Amino acid sequence: MRVKVISRSTDEFTRERSQDLQKVFRNYDPGLRSQEKAVEYTRALNAAKLEKIFARPFIGAMDGHIDAVSCMAKNPNHLKAIFSGSMDGDIRLWDIAARKTVCQFPGHQGAVRGLTTSTDGDLLVSCGVDCTVRLWKVPMLKMVDTSENTGDSSQPSAVYTWKHAFWGADHQWDGNLFATVGAQVDIWDPNRSEPVNSFEWGKDTVLSVRFDPGDCNILITSASDRSLTLYDLRMSSPARKLIMKTRCNSVCWNPREPMNFTAANEDTNCYSFDARRLDEAKIVHKGHVSAVMDIDYSPTGREFVTGSYDRTVRIFNYLGDHSREIYHTKRMQRVFCVKYTYDGTYLVSGSDDTNLRLWKSKASEQLGVLLPRERKKQEYLDAVKERYKHLPEVKRIVRHRHLPKPIYKAANLRRSMIEAENRKQERRRKHSAPGSMPVQPFRKRRIIKEVE
Repeated sequence: MRVKVISRSTDEFTRERSQDLQKVFRNYDPGLRSQEKAVEYTRALNAAKLEKIFARPFIGAMDGHIDAVSCMAKNPNHLKAIFSGSMDGDIRLWDIAARKTVCQFPGHQGAVRGLTTSTDGDLLVSCGVDCTVRLWKVPMLKMVDTSENTGDSSQPSAVYTWKHAFWGADHQWDGNLFATVGAQVDIWDPNRSEPVNSFEWGKDTVLSVRFDPGDCNILITSASDRSLTLYDLRMSSPARKLIMKTRCNSVCWNPREPMNFTAANEDTNCYSFDARRLDEAKIVHKGHVSAVMDIDYSPTGREFVTGSYDRTVRIFNYLGDHSREIYHTKRMQRVFCVKYTYDGTYLVSGSDDTNLRLWKSKASEQLGVLLPRERKKQEYLDAVKERYKHLPEVKRIVRHRHLPKPIYKAANLRRSMIEAENRKQERRRKHSAPGSMPVQPFRKRRIIKEVE
């Protein structure tokens, strides 16, 4: 006869400190809890409903500009600092926490089209349609105490006048150079009054520029000739060029996957590409009903935000084809620029109605400090929703969004037009010779050619 002794080590249940939680031992045998799935499904359903009830994404508006907000820039040294430029040439430094203007940068005689900050956050670069590039010393000492907010003005440390108007600017992630675009792509050194290098491919206006986060010598531009062009500062000529059927208004690199970038297009879609393979888009992000004007990735690289001419702000998963959130207000007009904050918690949008608006990146997220129990509870509810998101009732609640009537009607009209076009192509293919009209995926349909 064999006798088994039940024993356990004291290390399994002894706490190291009196503040530590007691370890709970559970038997995961499904036969002991036959209703576990039904209980979890009910919890997922309630969690999805509560998320809609507590969804309050809009935090507040920052007003002060007297014309449309055309561009924005973040400061890498301060989470609560953001710069904005307007169509009347006014540049402002905002304290997001207080939602007030800290400092103004006057001097531009026309619309400010490009704003960017240096790697150390001490230098602000602005450019506009008045053919000037202005360098400003950022007064970051005032960000410590905003109680003495008087909206003081600052003077530029340098002004460079050039031959053409500027439409965008961007600074290297790790370096001293910055780029401006307009009639051509110019590379500047803050210590020199003329560009150290210039690139040109065609005679069309270049609209936006972004440096690669992984390689400070790589940058990408979008132009009015419907092209996306890759440049390498180590080469004397542009590297590659992709021509699409409609132009891209803005482009942004994924900070966690620097070989991937996403372009905001005029045809209401966003296209994610791999820079190593430009013959087709990786993912087509749909949802907007008008031209997408600006795009910006979150610091984690898992989401990006877009602003559109249809007066909405949308948040997309970087692998998702449809938006997970749609933000809008009654007074918000056409959105020209959007930014994620460096902690990924908030969004800032600038629109045609002269206001900057502050949003939560997660609509139902509770602001402030959470207790450990509250945080664990929220993580559990998120996991339960993720587990049962494919079930019809949970899926319907999670996906449902209230939209303004014009956008709802425009979305239905656009859906009908796409379905009609697909039916037309299918009938043509049906009455044509076999193989004469091959099926082309939508990821390739909007691309004309790639030029090297």
